[in-house]
Amino acid sequence: MTNNTRTFSESWHRVADLQVSLRQAVSIRKQLFRGQPWYVLQDPFNNHFFRLRPEAHEFIVRLRAGRTVGQVWQECLARNPNGAPGQDDVIQLLAQLYHANLLFCDLPADSSKLFERYHKRKQRETRSRLFSLMFFRIPLFDPEPLLRHCALLVRLFSGRFALVLWLLTLGAAGKTVFEQFPAVVSEAKTLLAFDNLALLYLGLLLVKALHEFGHTLVCKRFGGEVHTMGIMLIIFAPIPYMDATSSWGFRNRRHRILVAASGMFYEFFAASCAALVWANSGPGAIHSLALNMMIVASISTLLFNANPLLRYDGYYILSDLLDIPNLQSRSLAQLRHLIEYYLFGDRQSTSSADSCKEASWLTIYGILSGFYRVIIYGGIILFVADRFLLAGLLMAAVCIFSWAVVPAVRFVNYLFSSPKLAKTRTRAIAVSLTTTGVTLVVLGAIPFQSHFRAPGILQATNYLQVASSTSGRLMQILADNGSRVQVGTPLIRLVNPELDIEIALVSAQRKEVEALLKQSSVFDEDRAREVLVNRLSALDGKLRKTEKQRQELLVEARQVGIWVAPAAHELKGVWLPRGAALGKIISLESFSFSAVVSQEEASNLFSGKIFGQIAVRLTGQANTDLSVTGYRVIPFQHERLPSAALGWHAGGDIPVSGKDDQGLQTVEPFFQIYADLEPSRQAILNHGHSGQIRFSLKAEPLLNQLLRKTRQFIQRRYQT
Repeated sequence: MTNNTRTFSESWHRVADLQVSLRQAVSIRKQLFRGQPWYVLQDPFNNHFFRLRPEAHEFIVRLRAGRTVGQVWQECLARNPNGAPGQDDVIQLLAQLYHANLLFCDLPADSSKLFERYHKRKQRETRSRLFSLMFFRIPLFDPEPLLRHCALLVRLFSGRFALVLWLLTLGAAGKTVFEQFPAVVSEAKTLLAFDNLALLYLGLLLVKALHEFGHTLVCKRFGGEVHTMGIMLIIFAPIPYMDATSSWGFRNRRHRILVAASGMFYEFFAASCAALVWANSGPGAIHSLALNMMIVASISTLLFNANPLLRYDGYYILSDLLDIPNLQSRSLAQLRHLIEYYLFGDRQSTSSADSCKEASWLTIYGILSGFYRVIIYGGIILFVADRFLLAGLLMAAVCIFSWAVVPAVRFVNYLFSSPKLAKTRTRAIAVSLTTTGVTLVVLGAIPFQSHFRAPGILQATNYLQVASSTSGRLMQILADNGSRVQVGTPLIRLVNPELDIEIALVSAQRKEVEALLKQSSVFDEDRAREVLVNRLSALDGKLRKTEKQRQELLVEARQVGIWVAPAAHELKGVWLPRGAALGKIISLESFSFSAVVSQEEASNLFSGKIFGQIAVRLTGQANTDLSVTGYRVIPFQHERLPSAALGWHAGGDIPVSGKDDQGLQTVEPFFQIYADLEPSRQAILNHGHSGQIRFSLKAEPLLNQLLRKTRQFIQRRYQT
């Protein structure tokens, strides 16, 4: 109920003579928010709660048999002319209390029509719950009798003993996870594997059951009642839930916060116990179940329970910390007020906030929660569609209908029939049509420049791969990495003692043959002399080959350029086989850029949509653009990267197969581009330096770009 509304209403005559009062079973509790009193009405039969401001509470408590609504309102107006509720507020308040089953009254036929709008809203809320296939609740039983019977256990597991146990367990588990974090990350990669789904769901079930029991125990400890426990279908999976709304009536704000946070405390306790079991168990079902519980408890707490942008535990904690009750509904009312007041020109519209600071909080929360809901629901839909495409499509259709079609229909009906816009309807319609028209023109008619980027590596056009011509042990590095070399500059010296032994052996054999040849010149026949000559020739050839191999142990430069061998020092003292890569000699005269283009973006290359300047930016040199003089597209698909630096294993952007230890095998095929670069004195060009090439596309409307991106995303993800 707002503080500054119209005093009179044209519908007041329909309720002025009614005699209504609160039902006798309804209890009232006082709470403080930002130093201001609020009053909570509780219906003990269905455990429903309703919050009232002081002026509304003063009006409601004066209602009783024998007094009409008009008389009570006149009395409130006389006592507090500035703070008394307006007649429209009274009508709305009576409607809400009546349909919340908190009022005792006998409505005549004409008065009941006043509540039709609110009744229809309640029906729409019920239908929205039915449409909410992701979150559907089914109550099963009333745990209150059991909690009363086990009062001692309730106090034990929700008091100081539980807190000390929680701290000790959490500390031990935190130390364990920190020490074995690489193992946790390694095993967590199989979390969504098909053979792990059963254990994943079982772990989720156990964690959430303990979560809900935590709410139940703490709520009961502080005097609340829990009359409903059941299951909630989250993405068609049954998960336990309980109804702790009785904590809303607690006067102590700390108690309300503890009830809201208790589920997360118990969930972290479950995760801590699971971490200790995981660390002290061998491979098996128990080990895997503990890992699943540990990870599920952490992720679900961060994304859902602790996040205040969804109406879970974090939402109620934030509401109490900010001292802003009904945070979500009041944030929506605040956003609606801003639109009505500033855009539609309704100067009678009032904010639901009590101060500028509270109005800022409500506005920020309303915007952020709306965006976050779209993101989290979109992620859930994609998660489901990846495994059950038909179910994901059904959920997407329901969300589009609920978030786009229904709000659009309601907004049109609001524009043309809302009594609040009676004096500003023309402006409201004009503003709405203008905003819609401008949005459509901007999205669908005005062309905007677009572009896409492709990762790649810098390559020298002329470079020489230096490899060992013979096997040997690397003993000495003669040229520093990055130094300029000339033809014949010594680079690396290898040592191979076997070659020295081989040369000595061949030399001795040669001397022996020479001695035999001298003797055969006098006594032997021509045939025996010919055999010795051939033997000597073979030994000479072997000796020359071995001596050449020994000379090649000194690796020399064969072209002018920069000697690049960053890993040479790691190979010092290592035996290298023939052909082992030692480094590169790179010529700095010209460079090209080898880029990897995804299949979605490759269509722009082949369809001739490239327009404007093409430039390359290297990693670490974002302020310097390298101009491209021309590029070539290899017209067939590749599946191996030109460099492992572009793949996930080395921190790149391209997904690679986990089965390839080299990190070159990609998950999806791609197209490769070779772009020739202009020489630049501003940039530092190094062979193998990673970067991105930027292609500018022909200007087109944003809507066309969005539709194309969406179509490509669906085709890539679902191969349709």
